[in-house]
Amino acid sequence: MYVIRIPRTALVTTVLFCMIALGFRLEQRMVLSVSSIPQPIEHVKTNQKVMALTINVDWGEEYIPAILNILDQGKAKATFFVTGRWAKKYPELIKLMVSRGHEVENHGYSHPHPDNLSIAANKEEISRTETILFELSRLKTRFYAPPYGERGLSGLKAANELGYKTILWTLDTVDWRPESSAEIIANRVLNPQSRFGIKPDKHGAIVLMHPKPNTVKALPVILKQLDIDGFKLVTINELITFGIEGNTTS
Repeated sequence: MYVIRIPRTALVTTVLFCMIALGFRLEQRMVLSVSSIPQPIEHVKTNQKVMALTINVDWGEEYIPAILNILDQGKAKATFFVTGRWAKKYPELIKLMVSRGHEVENHGYSHPHPDNLSIAANKEEISRTETILFELSRLKTRFYAPPYGERGLSGLKAANELGYKTILWTLDTVDWRPESSAEIIANRVLNPQSRFGIKPDKHGAIVLMHPKPNTVKALPVILKQLDIDGFKLVTINELITFGIEGNTTS
């Protein structure tokens, strides 16, 4: 019986080559898997003077009535992305948003980190909220704003398989930070700073806000100036009809 001896260096080289090849194939499969899932909508490419104001809600219910009144006064529409647990606590506010002509959409149930959840767990978050909001408004949610703006594969895949479009933003007001004054919040919308040498285009922009006291103060200033500039604030559902969905530098 003959025993074939392979030099150790040759064996190590062969093993390393196989590992690299396997890693490359896995990477290619992952790239194909990610590329097959629609990417989040951050901006809508259009030359029309339209913007969408999105308000993510998991707290701040005490500021919702004032926000709704200001939107009414400015003849503006917004899209409220609410969590299921919040909607269960404040059903009357959900109904008020809908009755005022605003869009109420899905922000998951318990505001977890989607990137830390499995596809199944993300689906559960979205589906539970969908059921609650349908019971309150008789309207099915179509758009999903992932908590923390996370855009990992599990969250995107879950939303896509449930028939949702994932929504992020062009302009983040970062209004939840204590140092974000009303003036700073307004400037982040009206005069956005350049990123990577590119100034975000307000045409077709999606603005992110939260129900905070300084947001309430900034909102009339924002609406007044946008009106002077000829911009109209519409819902996400309306905004996507204006052009080709695309990404921005935000």
